[in-house]
Amino acid sequence: MLADQIAGLIRSRLLDPVEILFGDAADLPARADDLARQLAATIEGEDEQAAVYAIARLVGALYPSDGPFDPPIDWWRTPLGRATARRMGHPAARAVSYSVAGAMLGVTKQGVFDLVQRGKLTKDADGGVTTESVKARLNS
Repeated sequence: MLADQIAGLIRSRLLDPVEILFGDAADLPARADDLARQLAATIEGEDEQAAVYAIARLVGALYPSDGPFDPPIDWWRTPLGRATARRMGHPAARAVSYSVAGAMLGVTKQGVFDLVQRGKLTKDADGGVTTESVKARLNS
């Protein structure tokens, strides 16, 4: 599932534009599939540092921007979004809104509020939830 999403993102965000610019790129889809399987295995593997590095490579290559990475809420419900939340929290934020935390955790905004009230998530000084506490919750 994760490898399929990564392969689809590589094709649509990277390979399709290259093919438009340069023409036939027949061997690239197979190479992208191989890379996607390798990256997924690394992300789902035991080596935390290698997983975080693989996610950072993917996010940097697939979502280039001059600003910080800020995916839509639904992205957190995808296989890559769930893996990112579990491995590194949010790649570009120390804290997130209750809505984003809910998407990362697979619960409602009210569910996040309840978890904060019960001390299961840490409220940030600016009113959100710390990504470290979301990550810890996902990994407990």
